Amino acid sequence: MAGTTIAILAILVLAADQFAKHFAILTLPPERNVPIIGDLLGFYLIRNSGAAFSLGEGVTWVFTIALMLVALGIIWLALTRVRSRAWAVVLGLLLGGVLGNLTDRVLRAPGFPVGHVVDFISTPWLMPAIYNVADIFITTMMIGVALLVLTGRRFDGTREPRAGAAFEDDDAPNGIDDSPAGDDVSGAESTGADASDEVETEGEDDASRPAPPADEPGPTPTRA
Repeated sequence: MAGTTIAILAILVLAADQFAKHFAILTLPPERNVPIIGDLLGFYLIRNSGAAFSLGEGVTWVFTIALMLVALGIIWLALTRVRSRAWAVVLGLLLGGVLGNLTDRVLRAPGFPVGHVVDFISTPWLMPAIYNVADIFITTMMIGVALLVLTGRRFDGTREPRAGAAFEDDDAPNGIDDSPAGDDVSGAESTGADASDEVETEGEDDASRPAPPADEPGPTPTRA
């Protein structure tokens, strides 16, 4: 189920990214700003030989290899480990973004593995770089991965125990040691009660026991 979710989301993001890039190539003039919402959003078509947000130009083949490794890693996780719906959604959207830019590296001029990525979205108030739909999903889903890790979500859908809960579990036996001591105290109290009962019983026996007869005086001697 998780693998199917990842595959569907990846295909949808890949299709949306490639459609947006194709539309930008057909309708936008190269390297000219086209305002859409004032200074908040504009289109500026460029061919990027670097990484996301036009960074790292000149080492295109390195980014191509990196994208391939990330895509293979996500596919391996989808097939072997991921059972969580949250992880499936995040990894599916991330994989779609990775495949979107990887498709440009492989299929667009000047050719594999140094194809240039089509960027056309401009938001100067947010960042000076030009980016595309795939970059949006890559960035936001990396944040999603960080959040899942920080909240202790595992690939199988379970949660890692909180550190505080672990400490509480470790301290629990130390607070449950009262019953043996209580038993000893009660035992001691009952022993004391038994001893006092024995003393009282002995006193009663002594009181009820008849006193020994007093020595009777003998005949008084007479003088001759």
